[in-house]
Amino acid sequence: MIEARHLRVLRAVAATGSFSAAARELGCTQPAVSQQMKALETSAGTPLLIRTGREMRLTQAGEVLVRHASGILAGLTAAEEEIAAIAGLRAGRVRLVSFPSGSSTLVPTALAALRAAHPGTRVSLVDAEPPRSVEMLREGDCDVALAFRYGTTGAEWDDLVVRPLLTDRLVGLVPEGHRLAGAESVAIGDLTDEPWIAGCPRCRRQLVEVCEEAGFTPRIDFATDDYPAVIGLVGAGLGVAVLPELALESVRPKGVRTIAVNPPVAREIVALTLPDLSQVPAVAATLDQLTLAARR
Repeated sequence: MIEARHLRVLRAVAATGSFSAAARELGCTQPAVSQQMKALETSAGTPLLIRTGREMRLTQAGEVLVRHASGILAGLTAAEEEIAAIAGLRAGRVRLVSFPSGSSTLVPTALAALRAAHPGTRVSLVDAEPPRSVEMLREGDCDVALAFRYGTTGAEWDDLVVRPLLTDRLVGLVPEGHRLAGAESVAIGDLTDEPWIAGCPRCRRQLVEVCEEAGFTPRIDFATDDYPAVIGLVGAGLGVAVLPELALESVRPKGVRTIAVNPPVAREIVALTLPDLSQVPAVAATLDQLTLAARR
C-alpha cells in the first residue's frame, strides 16, 4: 500500500537530489526521510532511487511514481478540502423523503432554517408514504425519511436512528350540514352507518382497526392519498373521514367541520436515518431543524 506521505517524501528527494536537502524542505530529519523511502520501496516492490555518493537518481520505476505523484497528491488535497467543506457544513447534500402532509408543513420550515444557517448544504425532496419511505432509506435511496406510525410496532425501526418529532392527533371531518356538525366530539361508534372517505393505505388500515374495535366495519366509498381530495369529498357531502391534524394545517377546509374523535387516535411523527448517516454533519443538521420545526 503506497501512502501519500511517502509520495511527498519521494517528490522532495527527486526535486532536491538528496535526503538531507529533502529533510530540510519537509522540516524533518534525514533518518526520517531515509526510513520513509525504504518503506516506499518496500511497498512498491522495487528500487526507486539509485544512490551515487551524496546524490540520488531516480530509477525508471521512481520516475514513473514521481510522474504520478503530483496528480495523486493534488487529488488528495482536493478531496481533503471538499471533505472539510462538508464536515464544516459549507457544502453537502441531503436526500430527504417525506409523506405529503409532512412535506407541506414541517419540511418547508426546517429547510428554510437549514438554508439560512448552512447555505452550502443542498437538500432534495421526494414524496413517499411509509413503509415505502423507510424502504428507500434502507436501500440507500435517501438519507433522511420523515415517517409516521400508529402505536408501537415492535422491532420495525430497531436498525434505524429514530428522532421523535411530534404526536399527531386524528380529528373527524363531516360536511357542514351533517347531523353532527355542531358537536364538539364524536364517538367512532356514532358514525357506524356513514359512508367513509379513507386516506393512505396505512391510515386506511388504522381506520378499519379503530372502527372494528368500536364494533363495526366502515363502508369505505372512496380512498385517496390526496388529503385535499379527502376534504373536498367530505365537503361535497359524500361521506365522513378522520384526518391527522398535520394534514389540515396546509389546507383550507371548505364545507366541512372538524370534530374531536373518541377514543382519541394519534400517530407518531418521526425522522429516521441510518446510524452511520446520523454522524454526517449535514444529515445531523437536517434532523435538528426538523425537530425545531415540529416544536413551532
